[in-house]
Amino acid sequence: MDRLNAIARRVPVNAVYAAGIVPFLWIVWLTVSDGLGPDPVKAIELRLGELGLQFLVAGLAITPLRRAGFNLIRFRRAIGLLAFFYVGMHLAAWVVLDMGLRWSEMAADLVKRWYIIIGMAGFAAMVPLAITSNNASIRRLGAAAWTRLHRLTYVAALAGAAHYVMLVKAWPVEPLLYLAAILLLLAVRLWPARARSPARTA
Repeated sequence: MDRLNAIARRVPVNAVYAAGIVPFLWIVWLTVSDGLGPDPVKAIELRLGELGLQFLVAGLAITPLRRAGFNLIRFRRAIGLLAFFYVGMHLAAWVVLDMGLRWSEMAADLVKRWYIIIGMAGFAAMVPLAITSNNASIRRLGAAAWTRLHRLTYVAALAGAAHYVMLVKAWPVEPLLYLAAILLLLAVRLWPARARSPARTA
């Protein structure tokens, strides 16, 4: 584990941003080269949404990995911002490419399809996280308040997984695996805190 940590320390944070943007560039390339199949807009939406969910899962995994001895905490901000980027692009693809900025149709979809509202709630939870993902915000809010605010990550991840499960409707394996992974990671993150609480130790 020490060797892995030594390797991780040599990786610059900017390399995570660079690697994280590669899937987006690949989607752009597939779009311009007609490589997304018969419904490219749906393919774009799906791929962007999945990438956002994958980065959310990666961000949740950092604390359990650190407890296991593998410290990637210095990359957490980059992973979180990449998650916000992909979820934001997923929403933008729906608004611009899919719905064509037809606001009345979007409003009707919100009424008919609850999974859209859940997805938007997850994105809304990520906005304050992205805004405060900087050292100045930590100093201004204080470490304790900043940490409490960033528990909105849990809300965003659960909303994203629920959005995906409800979107596909037929209960396929992949969305359920994302949901199971998020629930497991949240349980691992929250269990030590519960175990240390006075109610547990009394």
